[in-house]
Amino acid sequence: MPEEITPTPAAARHSWWSDLRLVLGFMTRLPVGAVEGDLAAASWAFPLAGLLVGGVAALIYGFAIDFGLSALIAAALAVAGAMLLTGALHEDGLADFADGLGVRGGPAERLAAMRASGIGSFGTLALIFTVLLRVAALAALVGPAAVGPALIGAHAGARALLPWAMHGQPQARADGLAVGAGRPSGAVAVAALLIGLAILLLAAGPVRGAIVAAAALLGLLILPLARRRLGGITGDVLGAIEQLAEIAILLALVATRSLVGR
Repeated sequence: MPEEITPTPAAARHSWWSDLRLVLGFMTRLPVGAVEGDLAAASWAFPLAGLLVGGVAALIYGFAIDFGLSALIAAALAVAGAMLLTGALHEDGLADFADGLGVRGGPAERLAAMRASGIGSFGTLALIFTVLLRVAALAALVGPAAVGPALIGAHAGARALLPWAMHGQPQARADGLAVGAGRPSGAVAVAALLIGLAILLLAAGPVRGAIVAAAALLGLLILPLARRRLGGITGDVLGAIEQLAEIAILLALVATRSLVGR
């Protein structure tokens, strides 16, 4: 996981552009330069970072199809490209969270396992299944006209949930990524949700987008599990939420293909 973040006073924030650069520097490997700011306050831009990641993945898919590769290979390259762009930030969190759930003992033992440098069998299996599901869903959609909006909507919509989780949930640790990132205000969390919803509706259409947005909320089912097993959220829990929501969006888009255009 990335290094811990030390929040800076709100006065250090200058504009929406500096917020977006701060978020991109945190969520991607893009060379945006050093940006000071309050990540919690800037988290309204999480879905915009997802839009960018999804857009790059969509371009990779489109180029792969133009080169004559199959839909399955193009889907795999798109998923791999998104992981490279983000440094597998959320995948890493999912794997650590899965390893923590597989440990016998109480919250302290599970949190210790999540901080271990290696990856266990539960984390490995979680990564395998989630990558397979994303690739299979994109391959089932077939074609840049369907896959491009799906990638953009999935990446933006999934990241839109994270400020809401950060706002309302207890912290499992006294230190770590989630603590360092801070707690967004309710207004910031709602703004992120609305931006993510708007992107989903534009990507999938009003009827289909509303159904897919409801499916994305399945990512939040991780929260009661994290409270019960860990005592609250960590950065790894946030990564797991993003991954589950992203998969739920893609699977919902596959399931609602008959509603295209509505």
